[in-house]
Amino acid sequence: MEDDRAGQEKFGEGGLERSLGRPREEWTVEDLAHLFRRGEARGLSLMHVGGDGWLKRLDFMPHDESSLRRICEAGERADGSSLFPGSGIPTGASDIVLRPRIESGFLDPFSAVPTLVLMCGHSGPAGEPLPQSPDTIVRRAMDRLRAQTGVELLALGEVEYFLGKRRDESDIYGADDRGYHSVSPFVFGEPLRRRALELLVDLGLNVKYGHSEVGYIEAREPDGVIWEQHEIELGLDTLPRAAEAILLTQWVLRNLAHQNGMRCSTDPIMAEGHAGNGLHFHLAPSRDGALMPIREPGETLSDPARWLIGGLVQTGAALMAFGNRAPGSLTRLTQAKEAPNRITWGEFDRSALIRLPAQAMDTAGKAVSPATIEFRLPDGSVFPHLLLAGAALAMIKGAQTEGLDELLEATQASNVKDGEGRAAPVPWSFREVAVAVAAHREAFETDGVFPPALLDRLVSDLSHI
Repeated sequence: MEDDRAGQEKFGEGGLERSLGRPREEWTVEDLAHLFRRGEARGLSLMHVGGDGWLKRLDFMPHDESSLRRICEAGERADGSSLFPGSGIPTGASDIVLRPRIESGFLDPFSAVPTLVLMCGHSGPAGEPLPQSPDTIVRRAMDRLRAQTGVELLALGEVEYFLGKRRDESDIYGADDRGYHSVSPFVFGEPLRRRALELLVDLGLNVKYGHSEVGYIEAREPDGVIWEQHEIELGLDTLPRAAEAILLTQWVLRNLAHQNGMRCSTDPIMAEGHAGNGLHFHLAPSRDGALMPIREPGETLSDPARWLIGGLVQTGAALMAFGNRAPGSLTRLTQAKEAPNRITWGEFDRSALIRLPAQAMDTAGKAVSPATIEFRLPDGSVFPHLLLAGAALAMIKGAQTEGLDELLEATQASNVKDGEGRAAPVPWSFREVAVAVAAHREAFETDGVFPPALLDRLVSDLSHI
């Protein structure tokens, strides 16, 4: 199947692509300067991801075209020891540089002053990619996977979130954990979700759909807040863009909730006994711009699928360090409600850690949606750049595994249920996660993808929770 990102006519191009009249891959600094000359932008923000996995921003009000061009072309200095504490950047030599990407631009939908936002990576003072930067890590992992296997991995995230509002007499909402695909007026968050979809397209993100999710928590004293769950599923993209899209989606949702007097939470668990916020990833191997099959003729797994599933089965526990980072993460997994609790893989099996979902077919039986492999372990506390970097490295590990077919046979969910296979439970403590990271750190550190200091701190922090 061809990669659906390329060669397709777009319906209703949003935001700056419509304004500039050309695809973002062709934008230049001159195009951005034109926005300021026409008065469509006044402020400029450099947005980036810090060492804590949260979006950061640096704001400018360019006073002339030369200052605008300088910022867009060269970026700006920042304090790396504050952005990436404990990562090995000394306070005595902590200057780093934010490096803007012209093609990432969008107009901030929440700014009172028309403001152009450029997403950034990070470099050291000499111009080299900063090893501690999440953007550097995921790009190095992507490049290493391509060099080792000839395969590129695409990804999308399913962003689940809860909206909370105080109950009033007009509320006519649903029952506990029965909200899946509900419609207004039985869900109050539908207008906000639809507005989010519109804004995300304007930001230039690849968006698939949105819907109300299972979770619904009736108002209880003393706060009297109703919580209902929704999901926005994004579209397949490169690993760096897929990671960035997740954080921008959460940013949009939180701002919209704030504007509407609501609360937005991506916490892994809102209340024990209720469905929590997962953040599942769909992964798809690609080569030369074309998506690769998951199944070969005869229904055997393709080599890229075998490598990815085998790698995730082996490193899934370690990847919890990047995908399940909050105390509530463990509660979500141990109650096994809409979440996996054993390291298995299976076709259509939502109780498995790794799932091969069904594909949409046309009336002739031809697949019209990409074949993907779903990794169901991560939740709303995920650090998407590090998780996707880890998934790419897991695929390399799977490709290098001797006895891979035996491993896949043993961990297939149907075999485990029949008593013929074996599968470890997911870790139920952060100390177990730390042990798993230590066991697999060689795979993460090879070729300098993950800095050793980052993993040292991670293992230490997890061991003391």
